[in-house]
Amino acid sequence: MRPFTAVRGGDLVARLDPAEAGVVGLLLDQLEQLLDADADDVGGDPVMARLLPVGHRGDPELAADYRELTEASLRSGKADDLATVRASLPSGGGEVRLDRDQAAAWLRTTNDLRLAMGTRLEITEDTEPPDEVTGEEDQQLAVYYWLTALQGSLVDALVAGRGGRS
Repeated sequence: MRPFTAVRGGDLVARLDPAEAGVVGLLLDQLEQLLDADADDVGGDPVMARLLPVGHRGDPELAADYRELTEASLRSGKADDLATVRASLPSGGGEVRLDRDQAAAWLRTTNDLRLAMGTRLEITEDTEPPDEVTGEEDQQLAVYYWLTALQGSLVDALVAGRGGRS
């Protein structure tokens, strides 16, 4: 991956190799499947609990009311962001060029992907990237940390593109 950089005109540009673009595409497919699942099918799924958090932990009735009011719009917003990322992702690798709105969708979606992966892998603040990738869990951790670097480079490019203003 060549990290995101701000270019003249305000766009943000990075380059993904074919394998990286393939990994992002696969992760998008998995996220889409989660978001498309019926709410009853994912009720006990800890990933969905992270992606669609309850509005109130101390009051189950209030939490249920909150979920009823917000879940459809949260799912819809995440699906829209996912579609934006998919549309701007070069399927065979290559240049990713994003305007500010697309960059915001990438940030939200990479955050969702990291939340999902981090929950499944039980990542904590003490979890370290693997020194050597020898098994499936090491591969998943390596992808998680690569996705973290991708997201970090996007944040850095957004800040740089704004002249360091926040």
